[in-house]
Amino acid sequence: MTAPDGPPPQELLIVGAGGFARETAQAVRDAAAADLARGRAPRWRLAGHLDDDPALHGRDVDGVPVLGGSDLVHRRPHTGVVVCVGSPRDYAVRARLVRRLALPERRYATVVHPTAAVSASSVLGAGSVLLAHCVLTAAVRVGAHVAVMPHAVLTHDDTVGDFATLASGVRLGGGVRLGRGAYLGAGALVREYTTVGAWSLTGMGSTVLADVPPGEVWAGSPARRLREAGGPALEELRADGEHSGRRPQTPMGSTAG
Repeated sequence: MTAPDGPPPQELLIVGAGGFARETAQAVRDAAAADLARGRAPRWRLAGHLDDDPALHGRDVDGVPVLGGSDLVHRRPHTGVVVCVGSPRDYAVRARLVRRLALPERRYATVVHPTAAVSASSVLGAGSVLLAHCVLTAAVRVGAHVAVMPHAVLTHDDTVGDFATLASGVRLGGGVRLGRGAYLGAGALVREYTTVGAWSLTGMGSTVLADVPPGEVWAGSPARRLREAGGPALEELRADGEHSGRRPQTPMGSTAG
C-alpha cells in the first residue's frame, strides 16, 4: 500500500468527554478516514480525551481513552487541543476552561467534519468545531472556540463571536451577528440582520425576529424575553465589559447593584 502524501498527523487532545466531545472525536475520525481515502495523510491523530471528572480517568469513551484531567495539556506541549464542553445549563464553562488553561492560540485545533460545506470566503477561528453537514455559505466569520452542531446553516455575512454555541439545525439569515458566548438552541431560526447579544440564550425551536439583548433568555415563536441568563453567563458578560473598559451591561430586571 502506498503511503499517504503529506506530513504525519499531529496528535490531538479533546478536553471533555461528554456528548459534544464524543461528537468531535467522531468528526476527527471521519475526517481522517476521508483524508486516507483520498491518499492524503490525516491532519490529526486522536490521542484521547481529558476530563476533570476523576471517575472517568482510565476509561474508554466510544473507544477513545480518557487520559486524565485537563491540566495534562501542559505536559504535552506539541499536541493540538480542542475544548469541547458546555450545555444549556452552563454554556459559559468553555470560556472559563480556556481561560484557566491559558494556552497559546497556536495550540488550538479547528475541527471540521468532512461533510461540512465551508466557502472559501468564510473564516473559522482557532478551537472551533463544525460538525456534520454544517453549511457556511459566503463571507461568514466564525470566532474562536465556537461549537456548531450538525445541520446548522450560516448564510452570507454572518458573524459569530468567540465561545458561541449553535445547536443542531440552527438557521441564520444573512448578516446576523451572534455575540460572544451566545447560545442558540436546536432548531432556532434567526431573521436576517438581527443581533443576538453576548451570553444570551435562545430556546430550541425559537424564531428570532428582533434583536436579543445581552445576557437574556428568549424563547418562542416569535421569540420573547423570559428572564435574565443564569449566573455563570452574567459573570462572563460583566467580565467582558470590565476587560473592554466599558461599564458592564446588566440585563433589564437584574437585581445587581
